[in-house]
Amino acid sequence: MSKSLWPEGKRIAVALTFLLESWSEGKAPPYSPMTSPPKPGALDLAGIQWSEYGARAGGYRLMRIAKQHNLPATFCVNARVAELFPAVVKQVVASGFELAAHNYAQDQVLPGLTEAEERGVIRRSVKLLQDVSGVRPCGWLSSTIATTEHTADLLAEEGMLWHGDYNYLDLPCRVKTRHGSIVAIPHSDYADNRVLRGAPRDWYQCYKDMFDFLYHQEPDAFINITIHGHFGGRPLISAVLDQMLRYITGHPGVWFPRHDDLARWVNDRSIDEITYAERFSL
Repeated sequence: MSKSLWPEGKRIAVALTFLLESWSEGKAPPYSPMTSPPKPGALDLAGIQWSEYGARAGGYRLMRIAKQHNLPATFCVNARVAELFPAVVKQVVASGFELAAHNYAQDQVLPGLTEAEERGVIRRSVKLLQDVSGVRPCGWLSSTIATTEHTADLLAEEGMLWHGDYNYLDLPCRVKTRHGSIVAIPHSDYADNRVLRGAPRDWYQCYKDMFDFLYHQEPDAFINITIHGHFGGRPLISAVLDQMLRYITGHPGVWFPRHDDLARWVNDRSIDEITYAERFSL
């Protein structure tokens, strides 16, 4: 590629994706730091309380850290969070961050739904977030990144700008649907919950090594850093996130866009999929 892909000749784009999640009534995440699950049929109160940390504290900490580094971020939020903890959703918007939709509940995955049911989940989720925040989300990330053959079409039908369920792409690009194009944004391969029962330092080292490799060897690269409020919003991961952001911002030529700003950049320049071979003339 003869011309830089990013604004002002930036060398790399880094997006911050912060997740605020909630499970259905009486449900807990299928994972947690607790190694002894409750008896079958018993209420997993410890898991439920653990999952609520993101809306009660973790999300606010992530906002504070991003603001300290003067960085934008995109918060992908289950609409049930808006019902149970409206204050954190309002704070996301008041703090200048992007609010994106992330299904209604985290355990309500899209595969297995009919097209009409999936359309209903999308519309309900977007409306609830808009009603609470006063801002209509323009982006969508499915819970557990579980998408269907209809998801992109339904999101475009609803006028959404971007869709974040893509794992076959290196770079954001436009994809075609029955209702026009939508911007596909690759998600993270190594979110914070990968070190759930390991060492947060492993997460830091993974992202540092990836950033160094792409920054020095692959200009016009893209990194999506994904952090869950109920896990990464706790001090044990937030500490290394803070260090990681300090490290990355110490390098010149890094662009930190919100997802909506990234998507508009892609749309305005009609950027379709750029293969690895095309990028490096293989």
